[in-house]
Amino acid sequence: MFVQTWADVINFTLQNLWAGFMLFLPNFLGAIVILVVGLVIAAGVGKLVEKLVDALKLDRLLEQLGLGKIFERADLRLDSGHFVGVLVQWFFVVVTLLAVSDVLKLAAFSDFLQQVLLYVPNIIIAVLIMLAGVITAAFLARLIRASVLAARLHSAHFLGALTKWSVLVFAFLAALSQLGIAGALVNTLIMGFVAMLALAGGLAFGLGGRDVASAWLEKLKSEVSNR
Repeated sequence: MFVQTWADVINFTLQNLWAGFMLFLPNFLGAIVILVVGLVIAAGVGKLVEKLVDALKLDRLLEQLGLGKIFERADLRLDSGHFVGVLVQWFFVVVTLLAVSDVLKLAAFSDFLQQVLLYVPNIIIAVLIMLAGVITAAFLARLIRASVLAARLHSAHFLGALTKWSVLVFAFLAALSQLGIAGALVNTLIMGFVAMLALAGGLAFGLGGRDVASAWLEKLKSEVSNR
């Protein structure tokens, strides 16, 4: 009787395992098909986007704006087409993994992948912010240098470099803020940077511009008294 009872239990357990496996098998095979097809599509779309970006000759524009030198200093190669292509490819890879996770009913993994997909737009916006910052910095640096040289003033290259790096720093901090990386720290750095510029400007004016300020005040005082 005891042996028969244990045999029934083992038989019932094996039957349940087999039934569960047969129910899981179609989902597993479907997940494999989705994974293979999704990876192939991701690779193809990534290569297509890379060729399209290369056809736009964006690298040449970025090199003219001075971004190529920055990459060379960081021991990196400027290849915007490959970067955008890889970014698009991984986006489709994550979408494929999300579909596979839904088929296999992996709720926790699906939630994680959804958060990753929701974070991708922040990465794209941060990249666009840095790109706009580099373009703006290069344009303003040239404009400041040309204006100072046209006015026959000194420190044209210094003022141009100061303008360039100020814009780049602000763009970098804005990109970090968009990515949600240490938001409080980024805000503190921005306030500290602005305070530093204000303090430096105040000291420069106070130490080197006292005579100019005194002469300007005397001129204003004389004009008021003459009226």
